[in-house]
Amino acid sequence: MSSVSLALLIFGICYLVIMTERIHKTIVALFGAAVMIGLGVVSQEEAFYSHDFGIDYGVVFLLIGMMVIVNIVRETGLFEVLAIWAAQKADAKPFRLLVLLALLTAGLSAIIDNVTTVLLMAPVTLAITKRLELNPIAFLITEALASNIGGTATLVGDPPNIMIASKAVLSYLNFLAVLGPISVGIMALFVAALWFIFGRTMTVSPHLRTAVLGLNSWEAVPDRLFLYRCLWLLGIVNVGFGVHSLLHLEPATIALLGASLFMLLGHARRKPEDGEELSYLTDVEWKTIFFFIGLFVLVGGLVKVGVIRFLAHQLVEMTQGNLAGSTMAVLWGSAFLSAFVDNIPYVAAMNPLIVDLARSLHPEITDYATLVHQPDILPLWWALALGACLGGNGTIIGASANVLIVDMARKAGYPISFWQFFRFGFPVMLGSVLISSVYLWFLFLR
Repeated sequence: MSSVSLALLIFGICYLVIMTERIHKTIVALFGAAVMIGLGVVSQEEAFYSHDFGIDYGVVFLLIGMMVIVNIVRETGLFEVLAIWAAQKADAKPFRLLVLLALLTAGLSAIIDNVTTVLLMAPVTLAITKRLELNPIAFLITEALASNIGGTATLVGDPPNIMIASKAVLSYLNFLAVLGPISVGIMALFVAALWFIFGRTMTVSPHLRTAVLGLNSWEAVPDRLFLYRCLWLLGIVNVGFGVHSLLHLEPATIALLGASLFMLLGHARRKPEDGEELSYLTDVEWKTIFFFIGLFVLVGGLVKVGVIRFLAHQLVEMTQGNLAGSTMAVLWGSAFLSAFVDNIPYVAAMNPLIVDLARSLHPEITDYATLVHQPDILPLWWALALGACLGGNGTIIGASANVLIVDMARKAGYPISFWQFFRFGFPVMLGSVLISSVYLWFLFLR
């Protein structure tokens, strides 16, 4: 059996088993990764150390650092304060609350990133839905989808955008100017769709509304000084994320440094003999972390044998010379592929292909920035960004934010199945990409 067939077989079986949910997805991903290594599709060195085919430790350590920070911030009562504030601003009406939380999630995802945002928003959502005795599943799925829509708007909102910006020599303002308006438009239509899906069915008992509206949010804070210190430190960490390129530090390094400072802060608040500061580490969602590790190796196998590159190459080649056809092929192909495989290695495979296409169409241009900004090349970058980011809404494993939301819901006692997410997320993905098609057509292709 060829390495291509073997990689496809292993990945396909693992994906089907994950869809059936008969075995936990972390077990499946780790087993599939071990089989990939054991059968030589990827070597141990490639799986553990290769930038192209192995584990993305930047993502892994970013998640670990932010999970530790969230675990410590949870003790301050901040999430309860935010939950009560959101409920009172929404007049404790469920649909208003759903919209407010979705807009907050989308906005924060554009400012920081969608992974960090859902780590912060999910505990808030679980806290307030518990007080109102509402099932949080609709709220959590909505926030996962909103985080991917909001993250599309800026260079820092989603990891694929950072990769595309680097290869295409595009700035933060470029992303905001081109992708900001379409993200706002998609979010507005998404909120309108929420009314038809949930608006008439969400109700809450009058006595619970009255009780929540009468709450004093500060009563949920056991130690105000500790809260203020954590808020300052959280602000410093987020500033660090914003200027990490100026500091020549990766976001994962900022997250780990922040996590270590938070643990020191938590340690200083407790008696040394308690030893409870280690609970910040034991409470990390290790199932999620190891799922990502396995998934990186599984997808890395497809990248190594050329499956991802072949698919990406076909998207570009089948319409070469036709700008509209190429743009739409990249947009829709990226969306569907990103729904079923991680969008980071996909974008890594697509980036050099677009550059190669630019060189083949414009061999006379030697300046790189001029080359990749040609009128018949620039729309491909935006199509890739929109497809890769919005495609993540298609399935439960299409984006890191989805995986985190689902695992936090499961931990809270509200499991979300693959098909439950798919029934809601996939139509949202299709609608978002359709709107993006019209937007790109009017912006670049008329």
